[in-house]
Amino acid sequence: PNGSYGPFGAWNPQKLWLVVVLVTGFSFLGYVANRIFGERHGTIATALIGGAYSSTAVTQSLAQRLGSDLKGGAENAGIALATAVMYLRAVLLIGLLSTRVLLPFALILLPATAVAWGAGFWLYRKAPKSDAPTSPGNPIALLPAFGFVLFVAIAAVAAKWAAGRFGEHGIALLLLIVGSTDIDTAIITLGGLQPEAISSLLAAIAIAGTIIVNMAVKMGIILAYAGRRGQPAVTAMASPPFWRMIPAV
Repeated sequence: PNGSYGPFGAWNPQKLWLVVVLVTGFSFLGYVANRIFGERHGTIATALIGGAYSSTAVTQSLAQRLGSDLKGGAENAGIALATAVMYLRAVLLIGLLSTRVLLPFALILLPATAVAWGAGFWLYRKAPKSDAPTSPGNPIALLPAFGFVLFVAIAAVAAKWAAGRFGEHGIALLLLIVGSTDIDTAIITLGGLQPEAISSLLAAIAIAGTIIVNMAVKMGIILAYAGRRGQPAVTAMASPPFWRMIPAV
């Protein structure tokens, strides 16, 4: 059903199920791409396409594959490139929905964007050269997807609580909390605000803060699912230009 349920009306079953569809869908997309293009190129195709929709879901899917018994290919590169696509998507959405925030936001995000693309291509070059498809395995793993959606549901309750607790005076904090798991939601929320509600610079800093929190969440997902095998992707995310955003925030 498409409605508000649970604590603070934070749970929309239709949207939560969409998260399951996204996670399992990207897993299946990666399976198909690997069978067609081979492990290395298929993983990158999945990352670039999926990053335009949900880099977090792509990260979960590739990290799960890294942590499985299957031989790792270009998953670390795929995670880094999905993040790079997410940066560009965020800038594009800001430009479309809140043009006044575009310049300060782009200036804050530019160094991290450049490093994310560079790290992604470097990890891709370091990935195994074999283009043979991976073993079939399970193309749709529901259990990890349900664990992921549980995390999203908890985060939704936290966001609703913050909105009721701080009201209009906590717009920047609200954007930060809402965007911790879904950056697009924070940007769409910002686009619906009146210009006088929040300054362009503060809005840019708040959205950049959502990216920092979201990146930290994705690092946790990688370490939880892939452990040490996901360390290259975590290192790429923790690059100095990315963390330079923190003083601004």
